[in-house]
Amino acid sequence: MDGKLWLVSLLVLTTTLWTLANAVPYAEPFNLTTIPFDEGYSPLFGDGNLVRSPDGKGVRLLLDQYTGSGFISSSLYDHGFFSAKIKLPSDNTAGICVAFYTSNADVFEKSHDELDIEFLGNTAGKPWRFQTNLYGNGSTSRGREERYRLWFDPSKDFHRYSILWTPKNIIFYVDEVPIREVVRKEAMGGDYPAKPMSLYATIWDASNWATNGGKEKTNYKYAPFVAEFKDLVLDGCPSDPIEQFPFAEACAEKLAYLNAQEYSTISRARQAAMRRFRQRYMYYSYCYDSLRYPVTMPECEISQAEKARFKNTGRLKFGGSHKKQPKRRSRNRGAASDNKVDI
Repeated sequence: MDGKLWLVSLLVLTTTLWTLANAVPYAEPFNLTTIPFDEGYSPLFGDGNLVRSPDGKGVRLLLDQYTGSGFISSSLYDHGFFSAKIKLPSDNTAGICVAFYTSNADVFEKSHDELDIEFLGNTAGKPWRFQTNLYGNGSTSRGREERYRLWFDPSKDFHRYSILWTPKNIIFYVDEVPIREVVRKEAMGGDYPAKPMSLYATIWDASNWATNGGKEKTNYKYAPFVAEFKDLVLDGCPSDPIEQFPFAEACAEKLAYLNAQEYSTISRARQAAMRRFRQRYMYYSYCYDSLRYPVTMPECEISQAEKARFKNTGRLKFGGSHKKQPKRRSRNRGAASDNKVDI
């Protein structure tokens, strides 16, 4: 065989083997009911930078030098399954944050609950990273961050990102692969999100923290930055947070429906996929950050194999990135740039 051809064949084989070794097992799609944008959502800020798709089933959120943009669900929900297919901006995305999350901060300013999926942009040629987090009853001093890489380029195509929230557990999904489960423990007390929340999606300038600890700023030479959302899912019980009777009683039927769905229970196959994802793509976990939390948080299920990979700072012993974060500060949802936890 010609030397050059042999070298090319070897490189192709090596790349294929690496891809197979690092891939997360494929899972069958969930049976989901999607809704048109205007049926469940309304603009939050940056109206001129929010563009509905021609079929009304999706929306594009733009960030330029003047403002970001976002949308919010028309109702607050007492638990639910919140999901969307998202395609992130490409090229140089340093300083950008695209967030898909639930919150009730507008109603409970000092005791809000929150569930986050936040995508963090990067300099050209470097991959997007993302984090998940949760807060209950205003417990912002006890962030529960986990941070990850992805096994694909999220700017090349749409992928589904989902949050399941029930009284017993929280599961974050990428496509149909569970990447994190938090099982409610009594010792969590009010730290477990329990009040009705809205669903939010935003794109904004997070130059002060999102990329390399704020060293890399958003370059508006590449603007507008576009995040696309489609195949939207809002499956929960609409609730008024000011009502005095227990939400669970009013929403028992919907909660029973949620608990019966495939996404509410992690099968053995998906458990294996989650373990594989966390072994290969999680680069920070608060559960292994003994400097920040000398007493392990009550919901943490410590895996000795997982623990062996991390330093006492919660970051990987080899590779990954993590900087000490300052105290979380409140967000100004309508602004083009906000204050967030350092990464």
